[in-house]
Amino acid sequence: MKVSGFTFIRNSIKYDYPIVEAIQSVLPLVDEFVLALGKSDDGTGDMIRQKVQSDKLRILDTVWDESLRQGGRVLAVETDKALAALNAESTWCIYLQGDECLHEKDHQNIQAAMQKWKDNKEVEALWFDWLHFCGTYDYVADSFSRYRREVRIIRNGLGISSWKDAQGFRKNGEKLRAKPANAQVYHYGMVKPPNLQQDRLKYFHSLWHDEHKVKEMVGSEAEFDYNSLDKLYRFAGSHPQYIQERISRLNWQLTNDPTQNPVKLKIKLKMLTEKLFGIRLGEYKGFIGI
Repeated sequence: MKVSGFTFIRNSIKYDYPIVEAIQSVLPLVDEFVLALGKSDDGTGDMIRQKVQSDKLRILDTVWDESLRQGGRVLAVETDKALAALNAESTWCIYLQGDECLHEKDHQNIQAAMQKWKDNKEVEALWFDWLHFCGTYDYVADSFSRYRREVRIIRNGLGISSWKDAQGFRKNGEKLRAKPANAQVYHYGMVKPPNLQQDRLKYFHSLWHDEHKVKEMVGSEAEFDYNSLDKLYRFAGSHPQYIQERISRLNWQLTNDPTQNPVKLKIKLKMLTEKLFGIRLGEYKGFIGI
């Protein structure tokens, strides 16, 4: 069984994306890893080539189509460029975005799931649980306010493509039939120095909206106010080994205790409904569990 990995990135230094750590967290699981590297002006390519010393890594230089702003479509297009360059002989393709990592403790489960379902063509993908870190590496957001599951492994050769803003995948516009990978994705998009977080949000929203709308959504402040976050929960587990050095460089603190922030009424209602009836109201689900 051959396995490929893939992702895309542009200007990861400028916006503080842990792309090196993301790639490193996947390399032990794959035979090759293809990175669609968008034209950058901050030395991203040189940094990756220097820090990822592996003959598994193959870099595909790309140019982003800035006209594909509507719905963040350019992100899916760049994802598909990397996907199209993978070895056709691979059974599975593992995808991570530039702010996501896998934990080495889950590698065995991931390998076991790929092996278990490799010959069952009804299984088109494998889904993961999500940990959304916010503010610092010590806190995670509740799964009622953000998606809690998504596909990150797809079967090769089925005509599967990235969907909308590259959050997930579809085949001919249809959701994929997926089994659990029995593993988690560690998402670090909301853990950055406050000034870089504000810059990232402006850049991120610019892929969807015009300048006026971005300013309306993000504001004009120089730094992101982490104290404005909804209630967070203290993380009691361990982080992937690949992210540890980045954690050691954390140089800001939250000035309040986010675990004491109020819970929005709609979240309370969702929590109560799930507790009473086992139903999560309004949950986004990007795949069909089988």
